[in-house]
Amino acid sequence: MPDLTRRLARLRVPLGFASAIVVVWLAQPTRVSVVVGSLVAAAGEALRVWAAGHLNKSREVTSSGPYRIVAHPLYVGSSIMGAGLAVACASVPVAVIIAAYLGVTITAAIRSEEAFLRDRFGDRYDRYRSGRGARDGEASTRRFALAQAMANREYRALSGLVAAMALLALKAAYGL
Repeated sequence: MPDLTRRLARLRVPLGFASAIVVVWLAQPTRVSVVVGSLVAAAGEALRVWAAGHLNKSREVTSSGPYRIVAHPLYVGSSIMGAGLAVACASVPVAVIIAAYLGVTITAAIRSEEAFLRDRFGDRYDRYRSGRGARDGEASTRRFALAQAMANREYRALSGLVAAMALLALKAAYGL
């Protein structure tokens, strides 16, 4: 895996904070855009919570819950949250910044994560990715656990979403 990909994957959170500052500054939210965007983003966060409640990070190949449907539900959820944020901001330049940030950092994170999982779990991960793991009886039957989502620190994403939407709501209400 190229070094740039690894570096981008590691820097996605600090880059996200830097992007957020620019996004909030350039945003032109309205009350309606914030409400609609918040609903879309909440759906993304709900997917992330569901996924995090099934995930035992770095300890196994998870194939329960949303992992039966999509390989990277946390990143799909983040993308939906990003779309909601773009809607809330009501600005085409902001939507472009969000799409570029997510496109670059999520792609890097997926490549980095997949390399790690292949290295750590070998053929088991490849079977999961090909869909053979579930057919071969390897699918986890773990139930959703909110405690697991908390252990995976999903509250951080939720807190960031609430803070971003609150700032946009203030900006919409007071024309800041």
